[in-house]
Amino acid sequence: MKLLRIGEPGAETPAVRDDDGTIRTLAGLTDDINGTFLASEGIDRVRTALAEGSLPVVDAIGLRFGAPIARPGKVVCIGLNYRDHAEETGAAVPERPVVFLKDPSTVVGPFDQVLIPRGSVKTDWEVELAVVIGREARYLTDPSAAADRIAGYAISNDVSEREFQLEYSGQWDLGKSCEGFNPLGPWLVTPDEAGDPQELGLRLTVNGEPRQDGSTKNMIFDVAYLVWYLSQYMVLNPGDVINTGTPAGVALGLPGTPYLRGGDTVELSIDGLGTQRQTFINA
Repeated sequence: MKLLRIGEPGAETPAVRDDDGTIRTLAGLTDDINGTFLASEGIDRVRTALAEGSLPVVDAIGLRFGAPIARPGKVVCIGLNYRDHAEETGAAVPERPVVFLKDPSTVVGPFDQVLIPRGSVKTDWEVELAVVIGREARYLTDPSAAADRIAGYAISNDVSEREFQLEYSGQWDLGKSCEGFNPLGPWLVTPDEAGDPQELGLRLTVNGEPRQDGSTKNMIFDVAYLVWYLSQYMVLNPGDVINTGTPAGVALGLPGTPYLRGGDTVELSIDGLGTQRQTFINA
């Protein structure tokens, strides 16, 4: 099942894409796709309503796609979680997950324009598998307990400004929390449809030129481990998002490859999770 939100920023309508590709509104079932919806068995209610044929069809042609989850309580990010990405940036392969937080207000729609910050010369791209939490995860006993805490998966572009991140003060949040720096979507795909999260191909192009082509099977710390690990240090709440890291191919790791400039277009895809596309403009 693919959940989505359509409409202008701040006025998105919850919807679902059925097996035939038809968009159906959830307006009579929930006000939004958020933590409250996920925690109250909302996905099961949608599944039942689809089976009953009670959800009206929506003409989504020309409508904006918002992020498939309303603003998360937190966006937790994992750095250097692909061996090839760690190697290309000259970093040691981490023995424990590298964890940082990203401002939840950075989450925007999958086709929204993204602003290059004023003064930026090193705005970079990162295709990532995003995990959306569906049930509270707190001190999980082991990674096998993570599966029923996951509502689904989505594509995330963990946009980064490398000078702000690495050269100004060593505080990663400065280069990660700029306006619009986390396009998400187009769908929230439930685990039964997404399949094995460790067998998904990830790809990214800039102006049609291939930059990233990896697989989640090459994660250093897999999805289940990350959910378990994070639950030992923070409470993961319904609607929270985890960005699980990026494979090799970012500008930081490709000497001579230009960083993003105004007018550049980035396109991302992950197997079974769809495609997103952003044009970058100067703030």
